[in-house]
Amino acid sequence: MAAKVLAIVLAGGEGKRLMPLTTDRAKPAVPFGGMYRMVDFVLSNLANAGYLKIVVLTQYKSHSLDRHITKTWRMSTLLGNYVTPVPAQQRRGPWWFAGSADAIYQSFNLINDEQPDYVIVFGADHIYRMDPRQMVEDHIASGAAVTVAGIRQPLSTADQFGVIEVGEDGKRIRAFREKPTDAVGLPDAPDEIYASMGNYVFTTRALCEAVERDAEDKSSKHDMGGSIIPMLVERGEANVYDFRDNEVPGSTDRDRGYWRDVGTLDSFYDAHMDLINVHPVFNMYNFDWPIYTEQPPWPPAKFVHQWGERVGRAVGSMVSPGVVISGSLVENSIVSPKVRVHSWAHVEGSVLMEGVEIGRHAVVRRAILDKNVFVPEGVEIGVDLEKDRQRYTVSDNGIVVIGKGQKVVP
Repeated sequence: MAAKVLAIVLAGGEGKRLMPLTTDRAKPAVPFGGMYRMVDFVLSNLANAGYLKIVVLTQYKSHSLDRHITKTWRMSTLLGNYVTPVPAQQRRGPWWFAGSADAIYQSFNLINDEQPDYVIVFGADHIYRMDPRQMVEDHIASGAAVTVAGIRQPLSTADQFGVIEVGEDGKRIRAFREKPTDAVGLPDAPDEIYASMGNYVFTTRALCEAVERDAEDKSSKHDMGGSIIPMLVERGEANVYDFRDNEVPGSTDRDRGYWRDVGTLDSFYDAHMDLINVHPVFNMYNFDWPIYTEQPPWPPAKFVHQWGERVGRAVGSMVSPGVVISGSLVENSIVSPKVRVHSWAHVEGSVLMEGVEIGRHAVVRRAILDKNVFVPEGVEIGVDLEKDRQRYTVSDNGIVVIGKGQKVVP
């Protein structure tokens, strides 16, 4: 008989470093790649793998996320399948989730209802493809209490990640440290480390016991990566799963093993640029392992006008349904549904979210425009960064970010 598996997706993140994109929504609800939300990537990985009992724990500004999951992620109930958002309910007392481990502690009823053999605990705000079945199979074969997904990164970048240090067997975790400056390389690759992907597979009993013990520790931060995993590492019951070994149907040599933490504005922007190469670093066109999302009845994109220099065209870009590019040029950009780009405007190296409108003769360069931003005629964004810093958010790498519905001054 197949093992019973429950998937828990941790989606309560506030995402402060993504402000202003998270001013009005939780981080996993932030739009990504034109048509999608961040949470769609983890949910698609789970659904493609056949794990169809999924709870999504939410907390911070969760309405947009709850609505998206409820409208989009509908499973057939005939076989008991579901994807459901679960907000903080104060089941253990008059307080909200104090951390990711506390979120699971306060949601024990979900585990008790399903009585699974194993529990998948994945984050909701990373961009990647992964077949979780292979990680679950590796966990079951190992007999460990927890298996942590690790992605190989250069040793020189260890101070940017939660680092998994392994024993001589290359599997058993001997230390789990946050951004160490003295990390040790892997036994088979001294110039590499394992960075934690924030994805875990637990044997159910071990998870419940560890979370209960953590709940009794008043000094704990009640965090999965900072509290629960180190506890099980100390007991010698934690293994690593090498993401390099994960085989996703339809993946190419170029995008195999891709994983990006989009926790900052610059990494969010860079991940979008990864989508639009001729041979993309992350291939959205893998139909063997699709990323699912809501598909409203938008018409196809339209490119109009061809009078002299007034030609509607897009080059090196991804253009979503419902878009009208009218006598203007869009280059190396991600264009979300229902965007309008008017005549003689020029958009370059930018991310335009749903409902954005670019006026005539406007210039938008290396920018992220959130939903329903209107750029008036002749306005320039991303041309004079000093001027932009006085009005908008500008990232460390010079990306201009304009929040949802924010007024753009001519």
